[in-house]
Amino acid sequence: MSFLDWVYKLIRCMLGLIFIYAGGVKLMDPETFAVLIDAYGLVPDPLLMPVAIGLPAMEVAAGIGLIFDIQGSLSAIAGLMVVFIAILGYGIWMGLDVDCGCFGPDDPEAKAFHGLRESLYRDLAMMAGIAFLFAWRWIHDITPLKITLITKKLTRRWEDATNV
Repeated sequence: MSFLDWVYKLIRCMLGLIFIYAGGVKLMDPETFAVLIDAYGLVPDPLLMPVAIGLPAMEVAAGIGLIFDIQGSLSAIAGLMVVFIAILGYGIWMGLDVDCGCFGPDDPEAKAFHGLRESLYRDLAMMAGIAFLFAWRWIHDITPLKITLITKKLTRRWEDATNV
């Protein structure tokens, strides 16, 4: 296994863990996350709680999928990053002095200063990692696991275990 093979796996796992952590922290306190979302003024009030729960749940699911290299998870993370970068860009453009909300209400970056620009730079660096993963898969013809194959194997094992 080459050095870059290890880099591919390391970036995949690191991004997955970051998304699991960020989503998990927000899921533990969705009310506070809803207040952070509301500060941007982009989501109507009736949708604040569904977004405050749904968005972090997607982060956690995509992070788990990326760690296990499940098909669609890298695309989901790339899509979430595009949304996050667009929202940070909007906040900077509007001159908002708000917490990015990236790692929930206890974001240490938010306690020190309101750093939308720093969050944007961090997200762009993560997007570079995502681009590397896509390129590595393309160059080496890597096909992620299909969730249907995983569920079939698990179902078969369950059936074998219960038919004993």
